[in-house]
Amino acid sequence: MTNDFDPVSNPAFEIHAPVQQTVPFVLNSPHSGRMYPTRFLEMTNLSQISIRKSEDFLVDELVASGVSAGMPILVANFPRAFLDVNREPFELDPSLFTGPLPDYANTRSVRVAGGLGTIAKIVAEGEEIYASRLSVEEGLGRIEAIYKPYHTALRQLLAITHVKFGYAVLVDCHSMPSVRSGPAGDSRPDFVIGDRYASSCSTEITHYACTVLRELGYKVEINKPYAGGFITEHYGRPQYGLHAIQIEINRSLYMDEVRIAKSPQFNSFLGDMAQFLSQFTDMPDVGLTGSQPLAAE
Repeated sequence: MTNDFDPVSNPAFEIHAPVQQTVPFVLNSPHSGRMYPTRFLEMTNLSQISIRKSEDFLVDELVASGVSAGMPILVANFPRAFLDVNREPFELDPSLFTGPLPDYANTRSVRVAGGLGTIAKIVAEGEEIYASRLSVEEGLGRIEAIYKPYHTALRQLLAITHVKFGYAVLVDCHSMPSVRSGPAGDSRPDFVIGDRYASSCSTEITHYACTVLRELGYKVEINKPYAGGFITEHYGRPQYGLHAIQIEINRSLYMDEVRIAKSPQFNSFLGDMAQFLSQFTDMPDVGLTGSQPLAAE
C-alpha cells in the first residue's frame, strides 16, 4: 500500500513529550488528525467539509498544554475517516471490500454494523465515504502501516509511565457534536467522562475529573452517552495500576460545527483546558497503584 505518510517528513502520528515527565498521565488524541492523503481523497465523492465530519477538530491543540504540565501526548495526524485506531484492529465490513476478508476479522460488531469500523464506511452523519469498494490489501495495509505502530507507541508510553510512577493514567481525548441526533435534537452536556462504568479506571479518577470541570463551571455527565471506546476498554486495567478514562468535549464550546473552524471562544476555552489539566494531574494518588503486580496480566 502507498499513502502520503512518511515516518520522517510526514509522520502518521507523533509523540509530543516534555523534557522530563513529571506526572503519571499520558494524553491520547486519536481522532484529531487532519492530514488527508491525496489518494484517499481520490477515493471519495464527499466534499472537503463532509469528509471531516468524523474529525475531532483541534482536540490535539486543546490538550497541548499537557506537555508543559509534564505529560506526553500521542497525536494522530491521519484522519479518523481514513483509519480508526479506537477500534479493534480488524473490525471490518465485508461489504466495503472487493475480496474476502481474513477469518480473524471481526465482521459482526455493533460498530461495523453502524458503518464505523476500523476502516469506516461512513462519516459521522451517515454519508458514505467511498465511491467504490476497496481492495482487502488496501484495508489491511493501513492497519499494518499505521494502526499497529500507533498502538505500539501508546503501549510504550504507558509502560514507561507505569515503571516510573508505579501507575499510569491514560486520558483519551475526543470531541462530540453539541446536539444529539434524532427528532428531539437535545443539547449534550459540556463534557462526558467515560470509564466503562467504573471498569477501566479508579472511580476516584473519574469523580476528581468531574469535580475539577464542574468547579470551572461546566456541566458534566459520566458514561452518558459515551462510556469509552476500544482504547479505554483495552488499556484500562485498574487492578494493575493502569487506568484509562475518556473525555468527550462538546464542540460548541470552541468551534463552529458547520464551517469546521475555530469559534471566538476558542482561546478562552483553551485556557480552561490548561487549567483543567493542571488541576486534574494534581489529584491524590492514594490507591491508584493497583492491587496486583503488572507481570500477572
